Amino acid sequence: MKILLGHWEKPTCRAAVALLAAAWMVSAGAVTSTSAQDGPGLRAGLSADPDQFFFGGHYVTRPIWDQMRFQPNVEAGFGDDLTVVAFNVEFAYWMPIGADWHAYVGGGPAMNLFSGNGKDHDEDVGAGLTILAGFRRRGGLFFEVKVGAFDSPDFKLAVGYTFR
Repeated sequence: MKILLGHWEKPTCRAAVALLAAAWMVSAGAVTSTSAQDGPGLRAGLSADPDQFFFGGHYVTRPIWDQMRFQPNVEAGFGDDLTVVAFNVEFAYWMPIGADWHAYVGGGPAMNLFSGNGKDHDEDVGAGLTILAGFRRRGGLFFEVKVGAFDSPDFKLAVGYTFR
């Protein structure tokens, strides 16, 4: 469910968003510092509903239990007269499928910030959920598909790279 923030003053709303983003990054760092790190990375792709190009960053930990990894990410999407910033808290189960490749499946909750680029410039915050699947090469290259529910984009197709 989207919450209308249009009644907030723009500087107040932007300060709240910046504070929320900083808190999210600190909490992600706190979780990953207790477990061994696998690395940060970059991602980009296309989404449907809204139809956008997006880019962002992520952090993938080493397995935290069996082959389960924590991989929070932030994605900023542009297009369809809308800007969407998605904060995704995702977990994924990794499975080797060859000497150099892993497949993974997972998901998690999301917080999505919407800002209209049209005349009214409405701003909304919405809770979402993502289900994901992907393939990752040992060197860091990966391909990922996400399906969203609630206020998350309906579909995302991404390519990215995790640095070691």
